[in-house]
Amino acid sequence: MNRPFLLFLSLCFSIAGFAQEKTFPVDGVVLDSASGQRLNNASVFCQNTTFGTISKEDGRFHLRLPNGGYDLVVSYTGYETQVLRIGKDHRPTDTLRIRMKEQDKSLEQAVVTGSAEVADGWEKYGQFFLDNFIGTTPNAAKCSLDNQDVLKFYFYKKRNKLRVKATSPLIVTNNALGYKIIYQLDSFVYDYTGNISSYTGYPLFDTLSGTPEQQAVWKQNRLYSYSGSRLHFIRSWYDSTLDYEGFVLELADSATGRRMHRIQNPYDPKYYSRDSGDVEINIQGRLRVSYTSQTPERKYLIQNNFPLTTAVEISAIDIAGGGFVIEENGYFYDQADVTNIGYWSWKKLAEVLPYDYVPE
Repeated sequence: MNRPFLLFLSLCFSIAGFAQEKTFPVDGVVLDSASGQRLNNASVFCQNTTFGTISKEDGRFHLRLPNGGYDLVVSYTGYETQVLRIGKDHRPTDTLRIRMKEQDKSLEQAVVTGSAEVADGWEKYGQFFLDNFIGTTPNAAKCSLDNQDVLKFYFYKKRNKLRVKATSPLIVTNNALGYKIIYQLDSFVYDYTGNISSYTGYPLFDTLSGTPEQQAVWKQNRLYSYSGSRLHFIRSWYDSTLDYEGFVLELADSATGRRMHRIQNPYDPKYYSRDSGDVEINIQGRLRVSYTSQTPERKYLIQNNFPLTTAVEISAIDIAGGGFVIEENGYFYDQADVTNIGYWSWKKLAEVLPYDYVPE
């Protein structure tokens, strides 16, 4: 394992950032899938949270999580990363057996050999990568990538695409929101033909310690970033407080995919159903979400040539697969079926808050 990542995880093990009475335990053991050998020092964490640990000498690990849903990520050098969806329905008597498969190095070598690595990649594409990964919001200007040397850049001329890989987890310090983020970058691709960027990975958060003055600023900034965010929206739908929180929903016409009509009752059984505490959203297509309680950032309006008098934040999500399921902490699945558009797509890693964030 990467040594800074292990040290970071050992700190996260003692973090209790989410004060909630109802919790559930997660116990497991990490094994080599071929030999059955127990693997120690494997990193085990819930992505997009502050909850993580490392496996002990006997391969075992333990976490206690607030009720809700999580993607449990298990990684070990030389092995394929494993991701499991877990929630409050996980039984305390169940011990997860995480069987790790060794990476096929021949496939990785083929990818590297068949591509053209850019020797001076950081000089050519570094800022471009940061803009599309961390973002261009005011908060992004207060973020730093602390280990840029782990990045490798590949440009494919025939496909007009840029690919970025990382040899170890990225370390991002967000001095605007007061977090250090360890991000296991799985893939970053930018398609110059369609001007589309996409990236996947597994972030783990740690709360920075600071002076009382810094803590006060971070508290205020976190609340501002949370207000109107996708996390705020998803939680409000779960709690049936969309109107109170300032969200207005419009759904694209199923025939044309363009004409929008307002959803007068987002809790209509044809859209919304609750089962065993989880909420199922039965919608497919484009859903436009307006947040009326906060005006958009001036920088966003300028960058997108929108009128500076625009009074509401307008985002949209494209929903495939017929909908998604929300759990009480704001986690939902399957997230791969939901694509951000508009204001939410402008807010990237610099604005992300962990699932265990609760506004005061």
